[in-house]
Amino acid sequence: MNDAQKGWVVIAGLGPGDERMVIPEVQEVLAEATDVVGYIPYVARIAPRAGLTLHASDNRVEVDRATQALQMAAEGKRVVVVSSGDPGVFAMASAVFEALEDGSKAQPAWLDLDIRVLPGITAMLAAAAAIGAPLGHDFAAINLSDNLKPWELVERRLQLVGEAGLAMAFYNPRSKSRPHQFARALDVLRAACGAETLITFARDVTKPGQEILTVPLKDARPDMADMRTVVIVGNRDTRRVGPYVYTPRFAPGHQPGHQTGQTPTDKDT
Repeated sequence: MNDAQKGWVVIAGLGPGDERMVIPEVQEVLAEATDVVGYIPYVARIAPRAGLTLHASDNRVEVDRATQALQMAAEGKRVVVVSSGDPGVFAMASAVFEALEDGSKAQPAWLDLDIRVLPGITAMLAAAAAIGAPLGHDFAAINLSDNLKPWELVERRLQLVGEAGLAMAFYNPRSKSRPHQFARALDVLRAACGAETLITFARDVTKPGQEILTVPLKDARPDMADMRTVVIVGNRDTRRVGPYVYTPRFAPGHQPGHQTGQTPTDKDT
């Protein structure tokens, strides 16, 4: 991405908070960028320098932000759209492609732009690492915000995923504008997963004030979570070992490796 005559857009993840978790490729494109676009606190993580313009905006204008980035790239600028964590997990990558597809705003020339998505360490994975291995078996990631989907759908997904026996990771669990919804989510989870299933609250993961709390669902309270918390619920087999929490890699009654010939640590590629 060193063609000075042609603009480009990179949608990049800044990781969960610790600057050491920003991957080198993201650091490289930030060094080449002429413009950085993103939500106010994420843009604040980018150090100002000569030749770089920072465009910070509110959290509810994602498609407008993406449209701005595409237009600047069409004008020859090198634009990085920043997200926290991974840009493809409840973040800006989808918003950029929505803007690219939007018939009312998109320009045909945008389809010829050099657009790339660079991964980041999402908060769910950083939290799981801090806890131990709670996502060691099948799991689902669910955004508990009802800004982009009805709350009834959130509840239905919680119920079905819990009944299916998957571990779960929750983003945006509880905000000041909807404190009652997380209380309802806990009720749904207790019914679907069982009162003894472990739930972990990971707040400010990788940051100096990181806090980790694990309790059975029966003891979970809504005030244990806020918008700076990632919540991970295990399945019925998730257990503690010393200070750690992990979910076994195999289903109950199934001995790993006997049918496939693989060792338990093999992955299909």
